[in-house]
Amino acid sequence: MSDGAEFELIAPKPKAPHSNDRLSFFSDGVFAITITLLVIEIKVPELKEVAKDQITPALFKELAHLMPSIWGCVISFVILGLYWIAHHNMFMSIKHHNHTLLWLNTFFLMCIASVPFTTGLISHYPDQQISVVAYAAVLTLTGIFLNIIWWYSSTHYLLEEGIEPEFVTFVHRYIRIAPIVYALSIFASFISVSLAELMLIAVSIYYIIPKRYHRKHYKQLERRFNQ
Repeated sequence: MSDGAEFELIAPKPKAPHSNDRLSFFSDGVFAITITLLVIEIKVPELKEVAKDQITPALFKELAHLMPSIWGCVISFVILGLYWIAHHNMFMSIKHHNHTLLWLNTFFLMCIASVPFTTGLISHYPDQQISVVAYAAVLTLTGIFLNIIWWYSSTHYLLEEGIEPEFVTFVHRYIRIAPIVYALSIFASFISVSLAELMLIAVSIYYIIPKRYHRKHYKQLERRFNQ
């Protein structure tokens, strides 16, 4: 370098906000493994020392015994699907993260990963109150952590710019319904286990039906993408 050369000071580029790619990939992986574990828990019946002409009726009998496990798997599959959809839609609006949000998401996934155990519990002992309480308690905690994720993101400037305050409020109210009903089902189990189980199913039906605000928000996202 020649003498007297002037040095140009280049200011460092500002750090880009942390993207959510790895967070979403990890979350999707936990959901995928958890849903797979639900099906793995259902074992194919083994018929031993059964005559050939008795295999069909014996197999029907064994499959009938598996119906609580199959039904429990279906319900939990739908509930996990609803939580994945809610998490996916939420992170369409959450564009950045920080250390606290990572841990909140980790605790949310911990609850998700616990669902196969409580599903097995309620499938094997559907008439026992403790099974319903354990199942509903895990789902309640899952919903609470999901709500905290949205609340924290909306109050710490982690959402995408331009999100309508009305939509933020709508999501708060919308995702709050599930943990409230799940918690109420725990109290309902002291009156009737069947009533508590019906409340768990009713929540799934409610969330499967799309709401007007969802359609409006999707249209807004499409317009932003096409701009």
